[in-house]
Amino acid sequence: MFPEDRVLIGVINRKRDLTAALQEHWYRIPLARFRGVLDYEYLAFYLSGAVRQDGGGIYYYAHIQGIELLRRRDMLPQELAHKRAAELYYRVALGQIGVKSPPILNPGRRAVTFLFTTWDRFCAARAIPDLYLTDARFVQRLPDQQR
Repeated sequence: MFPEDRVLIGVINRKRDLTAALQEHWYRIPLARFRGVLDYEYLAFYLSGAVRQDGGGIYYYAHIQGIELLRRRDMLPQELAHKRAAELYYRVALGQIGVKSPPILNPGRRAVTFLFTTWDRFCAARAIPDLYLTDARFVQRLPDQQR
């Protein structure tokens, strides 16, 4: 883990997706919504209010072990009738799941989709806006990531 390592933060809105991440060590990202997943070393998880009763926040993270491109139906065979069953998704293989302590909370209730940050910011953050701090103690890698 290096300060300049890149961290992608994805959203988990369903308990089934949280189970896949925590127990099966994978996460899915729609190819149509995000193409830069290969540029990151870590994946962190923003758990929405639908998953956690106490409100949204970033509670877990993992090192990205590998990425493959699959159809949604191949990852979620129990959802073959889903309207996006034939669409392509990245299946991101995850290493050991770490617990972010303290978690990164969202007190301003900012809408979260995909967020990008660096490892040093991720470790120091206590709230979502902290992921974008620009003071001199953090590496200045963020402009490279914005596409």
